[in-house]
Amino acid sequence: MFDILMRNWWALALRAVAAIIFGIFAILWPGVTLQVLVLFFAAYMLVDGVFAIIAGLRAVQRQWLLVIEGVLDLIVGFIAFAWPAIALLAFIYLVAFWAILSGVALLAVGLRLHRSNGEALLVLSGGLSLLWGIVIFFWPIAGEVAMAWWIGAYALLFGIFMLSLALRLRRRRRDMHPA
Repeated sequence: MFDILMRNWWALALRAVAAIIFGIFAILWPGVTLQVLVLFFAAYMLVDGVFAIIAGLRAVQRQWLLVIEGVLDLIVGFIAFAWPAIALLAFIYLVAFWAILSGVALLAVGLRLHRSNGEALLVLSGGLSLLWGIVIFFWPIAGEVAMAWWIGAYALLFGIFMLSLALRLRRRRRDMHPA
């Protein structure tokens, strides 16, 4: 496996560069990044819906649940294409509710723990999650920007790590197989 990676170091490098470029774009242009992601999601839902319907209808015994799932995928895909801002806003509110519920749960657990078990970190984590969820709920645009920046930061770091690996593999291959 390692030998295969060494021979194809360039593929890892290209993947890394693509991630770095995407990460920079996501950080610099968060609104455009999220719009593109919503459109990719919509396209995925449409393709997935078509294939789910085909699979359900072509099964030996028709699988109507698969067909229904496919139809729902198509509906969601069409909605996301027709109203991408509404689809993005729905996702942002979903994240906000998750953060609020997660924060409340972490706070409850943290407050029930004994003081010597690190409950302060759970309380801080829960409080941060709760606060972030409330901010996103009342100011969803801030949530959109923050989400794009998180995605961008992840892609940028991932790309840097992968590029570092690719260059190490290239150097190791040169050392093992001098020209």
